[in-house]
Amino acid sequence: MMRRVLTLAAILAIVAGCASPEPDPLEPQQWGLPAIKLPQAWTQEQGDGVVIAIVDTGVDTDHPDLKDKIVDGYDFVDGDQDPKDRNGHGTHVAGIAAAVTRNGIGIAGAAPGAMIMPVRVLGAVGSGDRATIVKGIVWAADNGAKVINLSLGETGLLSRLLKGGTLNPAILHAYSRGAVVVAAAGNEGTARQPYKAATQVLVVGASDQQGKPADFSNFGAEDAVTAPGVRVMSTLPTYATPETLKNTSGYGLLDGTSMAAPYVSGLAALLIGQGKTPDQTMRAIRQTAQNPTKDLRLGLGVVDAKAALAR
Repeated sequence: MMRRVLTLAAILAIVAGCASPEPDPLEPQQWGLPAIKLPQAWTQEQGDGVVIAIVDTGVDTDHPDLKDKIVDGYDFVDGDQDPKDRNGHGTHVAGIAAAVTRNGIGIAGAAPGAMIMPVRVLGAVGSGDRATIVKGIVWAADNGAKVINLSLGETGLLSRLLKGGTLNPAILHAYSRGAVVVAAAGNEGTARQPYKAATQVLVVGASDQQGKPADFSNFGAEDAVTAPGVRVMSTLPTYATPETLKNTSGYGLLDGTSMAAPYVSGLAALLIGQGKTPDQTMRAIRQTAQNPTKDLRLGLGVVDAKAALAR
């Protein structure tokens, strides 16, 4: 069963827990946090109460690093209110964006005070169709999500979904409702413009530990940015799924632009927590991205959370 929408008191309790000095044991393996200066940003803003919709394979809503951050979501695959993750991908994405931080358990999320809205639009094998994903995006925007994460770049899924162009109106609808839509660039290692140029979406490619573009990351989208996407440690379901057949510890490493996008979704939640509009949020992220070598595969550059919050 889904958890209730959390009260203000519950949210404040979570935020208080995030401020605890107790370290997360797996945080030293999260090289992406310092790479984009998230710990420095947390001293300014934690995104308290900002809802990030994970439009994906669902989320393990009982995971110890996520369960206190869940607000009501929906399962558009089975048509019910229990968006349980039967693949593992969505749980990994959710943890990167907003796992409970500095609570002495597991990992740290990019937006310590943000909440997670699980919206299941992809099945157990990680595939889905345009109509279902459109419904998920629209539902998330209409039900209070202020950031919508679309990590749809796995196994060529993004390319198939975009052939009809049907995601563009859904993203524009979300933008009209005051949401920032963050989308993975895809993992074919090719140059492409996945969304129409007029669509208000923040496309994210993947970088490695040296700040270089990951070899699998697509590039070339207008005003795209980059974030860590190689050997990213995050939450995984604590039960058997295609991503956890040999590992039900609740944590693991994955690669992909799917892992890069939720770092930027978390950063967007921090900026919205400051009171920025969607336009101001996207502008701050883009204008402060770092690309000192002018590598076209990095787009505007690797995001910088500390600099974005200083805008």
